[in-house]
Amino acid sequence: MMTGSDWLSSCSKEQTKIYQEWFNLADSDGDGRITGNDATKFFAMSNLSRSQLKQVWAIADTKRQGFLGFTEFVTAMQLVALAQTGYELTSDILKNEITVDKENIKPPVMNGIDALLERTKSLTIKTQPEINGAAQPQPLPPSLRLASKSKSLKKLPLLSITSIIDGLKRLYVERLKPLEVTYRFNDFESPLLTNSDFDAKPMVMLLGQYSTGKTTFIKHLLRCDYPGAHIGPEPTTDRFVVVMSGPDERSVPGNTIAVDADMPFSGLTKFGGSFLSKFQCSQLPHPLLDEITFVDTPGVLSGEKQRTQRSYDFTGVISWFAAKCDLILLLFDPHKLDISDEFKRVISSLRGHDDKIRVVLNKADQVDTQQLMRVYGALMWSLGKVLNTPEVTRVYIGSFNDKPIKEGFAGPFGAELFEKEQNDLLADLVDVPKKACDRRINEFVKRARAAKMHAYIISHLKKEMPAMMGKAKAQQRLIDNLEDEFGKVQREFHLPAGDFPNVEHFREVLNGYSIDKFEKLKPKMIQAVDDMLGYEIPELLKKFRNPYD
Repeated sequence: MMTGSDWLSSCSKEQTKIYQEWFNLADSDGDGRITGNDATKFFAMSNLSRSQLKQVWAIADTKRQGFLGFTEFVTAMQLVALAQTGYELTSDILKNEITVDKENIKPPVMNGIDALLERTKSLTIKTQPEINGAAQPQPLPPSLRLASKSKSLKKLPLLSITSIIDGLKRLYVERLKPLEVTYRFNDFESPLLTNSDFDAKPMVMLLGQYSTGKTTFIKHLLRCDYPGAHIGPEPTTDRFVVVMSGPDERSVPGNTIAVDADMPFSGLTKFGGSFLSKFQCSQLPHPLLDEITFVDTPGVLSGEKQRTQRSYDFTGVISWFAAKCDLILLLFDPHKLDISDEFKRVISSLRGHDDKIRVVLNKADQVDTQQLMRVYGALMWSLGKVLNTPEVTRVYIGSFNDKPIKEGFAGPFGAELFEKEQNDLLADLVDVPKKACDRRINEFVKRARAAKMHAYIISHLKKEMPAMMGKAKAQQRLIDNLEDEFGKVQREFHLPAGDFPNVEHFREVLNGYSIDKFEKLKPKMIQAVDDMLGYEIPELLKKFRNPYD
């Protein structure tokens, strides 16, 4: 698949310089982003129809961020050039299904662009004051920008919101975070969010028992090794490894990246030094890692003995990553279909993230057609009991490594089946960056609902406490009968039963607090979150949709 960086890399230095001048001209706020308002005014100089420009924006803004950076702007300009020469613009252009000679695409014809550039250059020269006899460059006056500054969102006072992610950051700080802090949501459910949590690249986590091919799968996608990768039939990956983009190949220890404000892993400090010593980040320059971050995990073992030998909360770490990840791949080996006790706990910890889960039957070329049919049936039966859902789970069948498919597997039929299955899974992975912004919104809304429900529960427990005597006994009674209290909250506020937190986990955390010290219900905070969900987020999405819709 072709990405925006591919279009940019195909440009000559001269073309890149031209596009940079155009980008600076179109960028009304000078913040390195072309918003919808900027685009409608600048792209109008191409004389393309509105429907064509709508398609240009849809293809260039694949991540639905609501703005174009320089790379996406170059893609948009080259798409405009293709449209002017008669190409029909479809998403197939980025999938290499339409042959395009990118290196010979000339900049598009933009009516009036040269005169506008000359005008801005001449005015810049005239307005340069001299200091010590040398002219100092000055920024262009706002009046010469092609688009006006974007208006602030309703109820959001700052003008700095230029994307959906910016808007979510502001909504979190002003609407949701006060509610979370007041009722200690971060101690019960999830740590408070930081800017790096919003800005992080989409993540894909691989889970499975040892020797199911998790590390090999990542290596297969990257077409190269990454620092710290170990592959073998025994349990070789003994730590959580985050594989992400970096300027050079290196491994960064867990304690270091957990305190790095630019990385979204600060929440892992709650699992202690024992876990952080089993956590590392592997960085290397790679075009795929510019779009996706992979999380390689230790092989899940079986039996109580192996579980107790871990010096950290393995299931808790998996649950933490599951909340952050955009896709979770469960890998199985045809010769290891038994789902161990620990694996059951791990899969159970993924509750609430079912839409992210994909099942992969890896190394399927090690069995023949008849065996594969039986293996597939056994896997579906096992998953049905563990996932506890009537819906059939989608299982991708393949052999994700760099070795050719074994000829003994059903001849050409098997090769064709593998190719189709692998293409389906790769299409899912390709869609991860495209859906990253939608996923951020989805997770944000899910978190807001969970925080609101948490506030209802805590305030209800606070209300049940006596004013003076017998507080210790009352607290113990509430904790022992927590499930009944959840039922009361559900009936009082008409909440769905499936959205309540895990009773045992909630009870465990609650034991460390004095319920009497919590706050009473604050209707204004709840109303602020309701307004955010009902009005402000829809307005945010409306503001940053395709400007040609």
